[in-house]
Amino acid sequence: MKRLKIEQSDADIISHSGLALIGQAIKRHTKLSSQLDASIPLRHGIKHSDVIKSYLALLSIGKSDFEAINTIESEFYFMSAMDINDIPCEATLRQRMDKHAEHFLPIVERASRDFLSNIQPTLRPLPTGHIPIDADVTPMDNSGSHKEGVSRTYKGHDGFAPMAVYLGQEGYCIGFDFREGKQHCQKDTPALLAKTLRQAREITTQPLLLRLDGGNDSIENIDVILEHSEDHKTQSPVDFLIKWNPRKQDKAYWLGLAEQKGRWEEPREGKRIATFSLQVSRQWQGDEYSVRQVIRLTERTLDKQGQILLVPEIDLEGWWTSLDISEGDIIQLYADHGTSEQFHSEFKTDMDIERLPSGKFATNALVLGASVLAYNILRWIGQNGLLGPTSPKRNKAKRRRIKTVMQELMYVAARIIRTSRYIKIGFGKGCRALQAFETVYQKLAYG
Repeated sequence: MKRLKIEQSDADIISHSGLALIGQAIKRHTKLSSQLDASIPLRHGIKHSDVIKSYLALLSIGKSDFEAINTIESEFYFMSAMDINDIPCEATLRQRMDKHAEHFLPIVERASRDFLSNIQPTLRPLPTGHIPIDADVTPMDNSGSHKEGVSRTYKGHDGFAPMAVYLGQEGYCIGFDFREGKQHCQKDTPALLAKTLRQAREITTQPLLLRLDGGNDSIENIDVILEHSEDHKTQSPVDFLIKWNPRKQDKAYWLGLAEQKGRWEEPREGKRIATFSLQVSRQWQGDEYSVRQVIRLTERTLDKQGQILLVPEIDLEGWWTSLDISEGDIIQLYADHGTSEQFHSEFKTDMDIERLPSGKFATNALVLGASVLAYNILRWIGQNGLLGPTSPKRNKAKRRRIKTVMQELMYVAARIIRTSRYIKIGFGKGCRALQAFETVYQKLAYG
């Protein structure tokens, strides 16, 4: 093997050419810059929009810590791609976000809503014709820190417990409510659901299906959905599928009910499963609601090894729903709700935001809000650049992870060529991402 000679080239080469895509998405499909700069008067220093867009660029390449601003390779390309005049230093980035976090957060959240509303992403419906809305709490482990708001989560570690809301099987994020670790998952959830339902209507006119787990088994959530439907009668319906929390139920009573009403299956000797539906009356603030309840009861008299159990084991599960389809289809639709755990993972792992960078609660809320905007742009880039015939990845998929988007399009190496009239991004001769990159750029810049 020949020895390699290592030297530094005179060419301006960058390893994050994908920032050009992020910059175009923000510039063409949001009003982030103008709204940030108009929010708080600034007499001198780097513009507010330059600070926030610089941090969005870092998030888009998987870096959430403020110190990462010191690792920028080509300041010229960074500023050109993100359409900024100055790059803040680490201290300016941290101090500006600390000082104005509460003012900046609603503007960044509005930019995320505007992006999805303007870009109108393609959403695949469920077999029922609905577009799913999946809401769930995702604890963030920040053990060993003294950050404001860190407390014991239900997962048994210290951290935060924000609630995320995703639209579509593609997993676009339309809400991420930052919360202390000890906060119960139902607290503030009705207001979050009302807000996200309104936003979802700006993105799609298709029927919606809201799915929640057992921690949100509350008639108040159903009331929010029904009230939204009443206020938007002319639009397509909003249905719900919420896991029932049995709490302290008499399993013997439910076994007797299953014997009367259930359709029994025996997948193996010693194991029986019954499914059936009930129409249950529930009360909320003086109003009465009749809600369908789907029940699945499992009775085991033998364990997996064939050992006879002294007392039969009974597992009780249930779901509240407005759908009029079979019990088996209801159960399968709820099982698909588990896909949202993958979206949580992409936020926390691919975008590196589980251990949030600031000691201040408001600043970390802003970090989370900025990560939602970056996540949605990356998600759209993946759906439009990495699934078609021009994709550098050939294996079939219905959705690409954020990490894959970063690897295939954000981290593409290129040479920056400056002329008096324009800037060229020169990709290598064998670059397989060129067509996908150009396709996405054209859609963002001119579509």
